[in-house]
Amino acid sequence: MKTHSWMMIGVVIASFTLASCQSVPIKDLSRKESYNTPKAMIEPLADTDNDSVPDIIDNCPNTPKGVVTEEYGCPLTTIGTGLQMEYRAFFAKGSSELTSKYQVELDKVAARMKEYDTAIFKIEGHISEDEISKELNSLPKNRALIIKNHLLLKHGIESNRLMTLNCETKAPIAPNDTEEGRAFNRRVYGLLTEPDNDYPINLKTGICVEF
Repeated sequence: MKTHSWMMIGVVIASFTLASCQSVPIKDLSRKESYNTPKAMIEPLADTDNDSVPDIIDNCPNTPKGVVTEEYGCPLTTIGTGLQMEYRAFFAKGSSELTSKYQVELDKVAARMKEYDTAIFKIEGHISEDEISKELNSLPKNRALIIKNHLLLKHGIESNRLMTLNCETKAPIAPNDTEEGRAFNRRVYGLLTEPDNDYPINLKTGICVEF
């Protein structure tokens, strides 16, 4: 009888010991799994000029450091304190047709010009080196004029607030020895500023000719 009792006690102790041994790996496995669970990584949107406005909606992507901007990344100013807004449109080879997406961007320029009714918009027409020919010698002017006419006819912007310039091939922004580079050079560049604002140094008189 005593022997049987001791055997029962031994079985009970062994059961508790086995249970406690099994609980440790389960606990450790849970802890290890939590350490290996990856945390979600959210990549921030690109903001080239560090003005806290993502490039994807930034209408003024080259705002100088420290300048306060509005919700679309342009300087929060009034005429007389440094208004500046840039515009770019690109064209197919030999064409001056303005595609719809560049018309939408130009409509934003018109809205800003109506908000600041003394601002001046300077419009440069550019071509790539493979567009130089007698047949296409008016192409840079035509590209600038298509922009001017859109603002005149659709938005009623006064002609004396629109300055057109012929830059030909004199101010490339990419090498002309590749098709990709030439595509970037077939463009119009526009700059909306105060009437007496200095023109960017690389585009001053002598590079582009007003017409």
